[in-house]
Amino acid sequence: MRTGISSMRVLAVNCGSSTLKFQVFELRREEKGYGRERRLARGLVEEIGARGAFDFTSESGESLQKAVAIADHGHATQRVLAWLESCSLLEHDGIWAIGHRVVHGGSRFTEATLIDDEVLSAIESVSDLAPLHNEPALRAIYAAREALGPEVPMVAVFDTAFHSTLPESASNYAIAQDLASKHEIRRYGFHGIAHRYMTERYSLIASAPIDQAKLITVQLGNGCSVTAVSGGRSIDTSMGFTPLEGLMMGTRSGDLDPSLPGFLARREGVGIEEVERWLNTRSGLLGISGRSRDMRDLLEAAHQGDRKAVLAVEMFCYRVRKYIGAYLAVLDGADAVVFGGGIGENAPMVRARICADMDWFGLRLDEDRNSKAVGSQGLISSDDAKVHVYVIPVDEAMMIARETARCLTSNPRI
Repeated sequence: MRTGISSMRVLAVNCGSSTLKFQVFELRREEKGYGRERRLARGLVEEIGARGAFDFTSESGESLQKAVAIADHGHATQRVLAWLESCSLLEHDGIWAIGHRVVHGGSRFTEATLIDDEVLSAIESVSDLAPLHNEPALRAIYAAREALGPEVPMVAVFDTAFHSTLPESASNYAIAQDLASKHEIRRYGFHGIAHRYMTERYSLIASAPIDQAKLITVQLGNGCSVTAVSGGRSIDTSMGFTPLEGLMMGTRSGDLDPSLPGFLARREGVGIEEVERWLNTRSGLLGISGRSRDMRDLLEAAHQGDRKAVLAVEMFCYRVRKYIGAYLAVLDGADAVVFGGGIGENAPMVRARICADMDWFGLRLDEDRNSKAVGSQGLISSDDAKVHVYVIPVDEAMMIARETARCLTSNPRI
């Protein structure tokens, strides 16, 4: 690690199934680590594998918007790096490190980890458990390594790491333990970067010691999950062995009868892999509504009287309520419920429906506060509520950058 430094520039890369988001941060060294971040550039590549489009902006005013075919996430990464070079952000002493969000780290990775060949092999070995996300991340890693060489260290920041603290009673499935051990079958949990961010941010804005807080963090977007957090540690979470378990999502079914995939495979005359694809890409809000996975579209359609859209929204909110109730029991009460994610941050109507009629345990929204909290941080519960409710916009890129800096600072290999 370079010595005597007061700041570090980190490129944070977040690959979705058909998107790549990035930000470049300058993190300034503080007594307890890296903080006081400054954002130097950011961008989004969309519709990867199709017609493609990107939108890049730098702090100094450079920008680029263009529609162009993007073959895969490796190609998208090349485009990002080429643009950063054109903005002089890849010059000598420019980018010090790259942090990559990796969705599934299996049982091996419980913290951010410096990437080498062995780590890449381990990530590849569990990629079939998160096929929509691990493979894109790997393509981005390989493209960055080819473009920048070994001089620029890269760090994998795992979505599963935050949930490595689950107790055995929450992490185990009730199956034969010889099979579970042989195949490393357990509940891993996902969205850990987001749940950790909401936890740490809540502690800061509520002036509540993180080691004493009991929280239910609710990440609602195209993918959705809920986590019970006690003393800053995840003790239960809705996603499990793969990101398919748990809440109803944009295109994913969430919880269902385990015998259903086999039943559908036999009745439809298809392989189990095809049924798994249906459950991941044809279910959830899209499957129930028959029209869209986008909550904004469904709320509008429901308002116009579309019965399938009404049912999709009702089912979505009902399942979130069930998990909140379950985690109140797990935690023996909670200090706060925290909403994040695209839906959680921007859909007051959905939050209101989820939290309706929960006065019995002291959760009560303030209607005016809730309606005004769109894409902004704030308390949305009433003053007399015993369980507070917050909206906290999640900044995964910042968390990826900070975790990357922490990993490199503590790693003797750098």
